[in-house]
Amino acid sequence: MKAMILAAGYGTRLRPLTNDLPKPLLPVGPRPLIYYNLLLLKKYGITDVFINVHYLADKIIKEVGNGLRLGMNITYSEESQILGTGGGIKNIQTAIARGTFLVINADILIDLNLDKLVEFHHRKKGAATLVLREDPEVDRFGAIEVDPKDQIRNILGKTTWNGEKARRMMFTGVHVMEPHVMDYVPARTFYSITDAYVEMLRKNEKLFGYVTRGYWNDIGEIDRYKKADRDLKQGKIRLSYIRSETAV
Repeated sequence: MKAMILAAGYGTRLRPLTNDLPKPLLPVGPRPLIYYNLLLLKKYGITDVFINVHYLADKIIKEVGNGLRLGMNITYSEESQILGTGGGIKNIQTAIARGTFLVINADILIDLNLDKLVEFHHRKKGAATLVLREDPEVDRFGAIEVDPKDQIRNILGKTTWNGEKARRMMFTGVHVMEPHVMDYVPARTFYSITDAYVEMLRKNEKLFGYVTRGYWNDIGEIDRYKKADRDLKQGKIRLSYIRSETAV
């Protein structure tokens, strides 16, 4: 399986920390943020990874390189005009046209069993599986409603569901998708993958939610970034894919 890390954003919520450093390279604990997701993918044998870049792209490419020292193969999708979460994936559509594909946001820190996630996705036979979690501040992130059989019925209140009572969850920034999801994303323009998923629900496409209860943090805000950095340095966070001998 191939994967993509979405790393093109401006990191505006983290200014001034991101004035001269792209968000994926902010130090979190002993290493830049982007390495955590790369090491997570590597643990589960996903070594063929695309990274889209735009803001301060040269710094990301110089730091991470071609992935050789990690035992991975990294390809960059350089966006002269930022394309968003949907447009960025669409930009590498040819490369992901042959099978199931995993996408992860560069600005999250998560511990997740990717084998179980992919098995769930194939068992449900949906077009996409979104990794979700319960959160008391679900409305701040945007609620996704999931029925008792794990099927997503509403995203951000933009569709209608009158069936069984649904659980309200938040999206973690990790999803698994089939190639035809890209049929809902226009080419060469800024587009959100969320808008594509909303349109898919309206067309009765099947999307599922995989619930995780493991560690997760959105590093996109200064307070949350500082807490994650502090907790990692103090050993309060244990990530299953980080070992003492990890090289980066």
